[in-house]
Amino acid sequence: MTDLRYPIGKFTYEGPPTPEQRQEFLQHIEQAPARLRAAVKGLSEQQLDTPYRPEGWTVRQVAHHVPDSHLNAYVRFKLALTEDEPTIKPYAEDRWAQLADSQSTPLEVSLALLDSLHTRWVHLLRSLKSADWKRNFLHPEMGAVSLEKSLALYSWHGQHHVAHVTELRKRMGW
Repeated sequence: MTDLRYPIGKFTYEGPPTPEQRQEFLQHIEQAPARLRAAVKGLSEQQLDTPYRPEGWTVRQVAHHVPDSHLNAYVRFKLALTEDEPTIKPYAEDRWAQLADSQSTPLEVSLALLDSLHTRWVHLLRSLKSADWKRNFLHPEMGAVSLEKSLALYSWHGQHHVAHVTELRKRMGW
């Protein structure tokens, strides 16, 4: 049986990506808003409040989490590009998912935020030079994280959460 927490598998990083892999990661990030929008399209309020797995977040929480997470990632990229190895602040995503905005804000608000955020983020990412991808930020728990590794992570992250929704839809016949 597949682990419902990781419908596309856990994140792995094989080391610096090739230019072709980098372009693929950029495409995943660029397509994430449309893919999330398509994944939640037509779901009822009851379906949006269904956990994607036992003891997991609801579809609604997942849909609000993605822009929360990617907004943090965007800021981390900008910090790493403008400061020398800045120390970033992690956030308690499980606690953020319990806040009122993740529980009751209409999904369209977060979907629109994700659209706009990714437009800016992809514009920034496509402007980076080869040396920029080697820049790091310091994560208090993970140590130095290069922008190229972060790119791979967020390419995976968007796909990972879209798959939470699409796999639930398959299992439930929605």
